[in-house]
Amino acid sequence: MSTTSLKLPDDIKQLAAAAARERGVTPHAFMVEAIRSAAVAAKVRAEFVADAQAARTEALKSGKGFPALEVHAYLRARVRGLKAPKPKAKSWRS
Repeated sequence: MSTTSLKLPDDIKQLAAAAARERGVTPHAFMVEAIRSAAVAAKVRAEFVADAQAARTEALKSGKGFPALEVHAYLRARVRGLKAPKPKAKSWRS
């Protein structure tokens, strides 16, 4: 495990120490978990954005998409436990 020095303003250090006490962990453990959580969230968001960009590129390339009303109706039916036909992609180009 590598060592990293982290300089914190006094107010943030006090907040972290108080939060650590609340959770019953050391300030170090609290900060490690906070950094891990932020890093994982950043990674998940970056993957989400990349997937969205790829989907947009594919939609522009294919000219097809799913009508929102059909998707919403499908999801409402599925939430109620009903079987419903999956929406089919349709051309949105004229």
